Amino acid sequence: MTMLLLLLALRLHAQTFTPDLQDRSLWELWGRGANNLKNNEKGGVSFDFDEPVAVLALKNYDFSTGTIEFDVRGRDALQNCFVGVAFHIQNDSTYDAVYFRPFNFKHPELIRRMHSVQYVSWPRFTWQKLRAEHPEQYEHPVNPVPGPEDWFHAKIVVADKTISVFVNDSTSPSLVVEKLTTTTHGGLGLWVGDPTEGDFANLRITPVKK
Repeated sequence: MTMLLLLLALRLHAQTFTPDLQDRSLWELWGRGANNLKNNEKGGVSFDFDEPVAVLALKNYDFSTGTIEFDVRGRDALQNCFVGVAFHIQNDSTYDAVYFRPFNFKHPELIRRMHSVQYVSWPRFTWQKLRAEHPEQYEHPVNPVPGPEDWFHAKIVVADKTISVFVNDSTSPSLVVEKLTTTTHGGLGLWVGDPTEGDFANLRITPVKK
C-alpha cells in the first residue's frame, strides 16, 4: 500500500509543468511587447507599459482543470496596473481571466480594497458588466495583503464549476466564484490589462488528470 501511494504521488508530481518564461519559442505574444527580466534571480518576464491588453500564451497547450501558480509584481499606479492569468483561451479576445489590481491592495478606501482581485470572462462578462449587475461578487480584497509593488505568489484553482484564488500561500481563498461560461478547456497565458507594467516569474501548472 505504501509503495502504491508513493507511485501515485510521483505521478501527480510529474504532472506539474514549469515552462521557461524566457524561452520565446514556447510562447505567442498578443497585444504588445514583453522583455526578459534582467539581473533577477526569478528568471521572469516584464510587460511594457503600453496598450492594449496583452497575453503571453503558451503555444500548443490545452488546459482544462487544475492549479495555476505564479509570482507577480505590479505597480502602485492608480488604474494603471492589472496583472493576472488567462485560461480556457479560445482566441485572443475570448477567454476567462483572473487578475489583480495591486494599486488597490492597501488603498485607504474600503471600496477600492474590495476591487483588488477580479474574475472576468471575455467578451461577454467584462468587469464593468459584473460590477454593475453583481457588485462585489466577482471581485474581492486580497488576504494576506502584499505591498502594491512587492512580489507576491498567486494560486488559481480551476475546477469544473468554480474558480478559487489564493495569495501568498494562504489556506483561505481571497476569491471563490462560479465559472460564467461553459468552456471546459483552452489555452493558457499570462495576462495584463490596458495599460499595465508588470513582472511575472515561476509559472507552475498542475493539471487534473481525468
